[in-house]
Amino acid sequence: MTTTSPVVGFVGAGQMGEPMVLRLADAGYRVQVYARRPEVRERLAAAGAVPVDSVAAVARDAGVVISCLFSDAQLLEIARGADGLLANVRPGTVVVSHTTGTVSTLTTLLAEYPDGPLLVDAPVSGGAHDIAAGKLTVLLGGPDDAVARAKAVLGAYADPIITTGELGTALNLKLINNVLFAANAQLVAAAVELAKNLDVPEASLFEALGQCSGGSKAAGYVQSAGGVASFGKVVAPFMRKDVAACIEAAADRGVDLGQLRTVAENGPLDLS
Repeated sequence: MTTTSPVVGFVGAGQMGEPMVLRLADAGYRVQVYARRPEVRERLAAAGAVPVDSVAAVARDAGVVISCLFSDAQLLEIARGADGLLANVRPGTVVVSHTTGTVSTLTTLLAEYPDGPLLVDAPVSGGAHDIAAGKLTVLLGGPDDAVARAKAVLGAYADPIITTGELGTALNLKLINNVLFAANAQLVAAAVELAKNLDVPEASLFEALGQCSGGSKAAGYVQSAGGVASFGKVVAPFMRKDVAACIEAAADRGVDLGQLRTVAENGPLDLS
């Protein structure tokens, strides 16, 4: 690690978080990581990360802290309280949230800790294999200086990093993407049903969609999953969470999702 590289704190070393920590360690950062499972701590220590025994310890001396958590509820749990993350970071520390949640959660935390860290929202698109390859897509919103500092660190595992504007814009953009993807997936599932009714083989449908104007990334994902049933089994639980989050975020702003919500919630896939 060079003398100019900040100490990086990390909370949430799960399926997505663990490969992020590995990439950060490989890039030469001292990564202070809190993980509850002993086997995860052992793997990360062997890779050069520094396991610590509490969320508060993650923040110690860190210039950038990254949280990779499933929900707003988990983010609030680790962020609040005397032993929480935000009470123990130094003023001006950049705290990066990869959680796809609501903007109101971040603004609430900012109001509760006005003299604390600089928050940036950084929802992601991609999977663990993208992280391992350094090709995760990250949307990044927040104050310009904080975004610049976060971007330098996130580049260890993210490319592209798309800056979106002020705090909350990245989350709003990700939620738009998610509800659009859900709607597209419903349309693909409906197209598969139509093909069956018209005696068009499913394999022929997907081969054609791969070349024709009706194709989409959603169609490619359904095909690679092995069809609508297997796609729904694997992906639908995550899509239901994403659609619900988008509905909640829109309600926070008094915004009507219109046709996007209608299509996303009504179709062959159970996403409501």
